[in-house]
Amino acid sequence: MRSIWNGAISFGLVSIPIKLVNATENHAISFRQIHTEDGGRIRYRKVCELEDREVSQAEIGKGYEDADGSIVPITDEDLSALPIPTARTIEIVAFVPEDRIDPLQMSSAYYLAASGAPAAKPYTLLREALKRSNRVAIAKYALRGRERLGMLRVVDDAIAMHGLLWPDEVRAPEGVAPDTDVTVRDQELDLADALMDTLGEIDLTELHDEYREAVEEVIAAKSAGEAPPQTPRPAASGKVLDLMAALENSVRAARESRGEEDAEVRELPRRKPAAKATPEPDTKPKPKKTTAGKSTAGTSTTEKPTSKKATAKNPTAKSTAKPTAKSTAKSTAKSAARKTPAKKSAAKKTASGRRSA
Repeated sequence: MRSIWNGAISFGLVSIPIKLVNATENHAISFRQIHTEDGGRIRYRKVCELEDREVSQAEIGKGYEDADGSIVPITDEDLSALPIPTARTIEIVAFVPEDRIDPLQMSSAYYLAASGAPAAKPYTLLREALKRSNRVAIAKYALRGRERLGMLRVVDDAIAMHGLLWPDEVRAPEGVAPDTDVTVRDQELDLADALMDTLGEIDLTELHDEYREAVEEVIAAKSAGEAPPQTPRPAASGKVLDLMAALENSVRAARESRGEEDAEVRELPRRKPAAKATPEPDTKPKPKKTTAGKSTAGTSTTEKPTSKKATAKNPTAKSTAKPTAKSTAKSTAKSAARKTPAKKSAAKKTASGRRSA
């Protein structure tokens, strides 16, 4: 691998000559700008605005634009003479636990390769010391015109360095979290844990860039004069109405994708629906009809007529049922009717006696 920087690691009084090598590579597909009418390339020319002519790369230097728009030329000699110890040195300033480093600070990654045989022994010493201490080294270094912060750690048998942002370059997450009160139930957390357990068990080497592969297929098809493949787009998901159902389906789909078709999602106890409130009895007196056919207020003391169903089920119900108000009225009317003729006959006898006298 080609080195991009040569220098040394300063480890106390120990100096380790190293070469800085990129630890990552970019596999993204890059596109060129073209003229859509004829497919011609669109190129940019570097033109001096004072002379109005195109200049070569050898004629181009660096300059700082001041607040008033004036340019202050800065040469490579000016930068190389900066009075900082990290110009050509990765200076280790501390050793800390790895969990003290916020992943938000991490940027580029590099490998530090020992430069020559004399560097092998101190390089190995630093590597083994990092392994045994279970810590990482915090270092300062200069690269591409600025001083940077770095973290050194062991990767297999090599020392890797991650470029770190300065603490004041990391923004605070203000206004990012939801500003509404949300209650998460234990059942939802249980399903989320199950989904995390299912999705968490994966070999990272199996992951690949599906978008890049799809773009390569489009390029290959158009190069061969064929129509590019069409992939149906997934339907836009709307608002999740039932979070529990969505979590259960996610766990089930994740397990099925791993061949665990027989695995079932354990049904968690759901919250029982609230019982309907029993209406309070109406204590307000309601009008009822009396034997005379008029309504009267107040609570009736008479028994309700026995239903036909109850009579059919219990044959003795008819005989043991208490007389109702209606039946009492009928019996009273009949007895009154029987007494009326007797009174009439007595009245006739009395009248005839008076006449004879």
